[in-house]
Amino acid sequence: MTTPTKGHSRHDTALIHGLSASDVQKLSETCIEAKGRAYCPYSHFRVGCSILLTNGTVVQGANVENAAYPVGTCAERVTVATAVVQGAKKGDIRAVAVATDISPPASPCGMCRQFLREFCELNMPILMYDKDGKCTVMTLEQLLPMSFGPEKLLSTEDIQHGLSQ
Repeated sequence: MTTPTKGHSRHDTALIHGLSASDVQKLSETCIEAKGRAYCPYSHFRVGCSILLTNGTVVQGANVENAAYPVGTCAERVTVATAVVQGAKKGDIRAVAVATDISPPASPCGMCRQFLREFCELNMPILMYDKDGKCTVMTLEQLLPMSFGPEKLLSTEDIQHGLSQ
């Protein structure tokens, strides 16, 4: 049995995931900038997110709360949904960066991890920035081991074949 690999706690170790220093800098700046646009009058917990697409585009988002608490949306889901509306497809996301005002940094919640799983490769890096801009890097697979993805679903043909037996 292997133990899960821990995330990296140095900003420059994101480079091992195929990101350039300028990619990391761009992700850092844009997710921290997006955090400033969070709409969180109830929790006061600001979260900013940015994703780097394979074409070099960076998409930003922030958490958006609502007086009816379950209606709010996390920054990660806002950002991925924005990218999808702009034409991004599964596999187009190279990296995700998330910034919060706490230390150590917050990782994406379980719902966001599953949402990311729908559109991202398991080895995709997630850069998590704390209140001081320090970064921890983990892959989606490290944050969501033994995950359930679209490839686990039965195809229509498999379902029909199973029902006819």
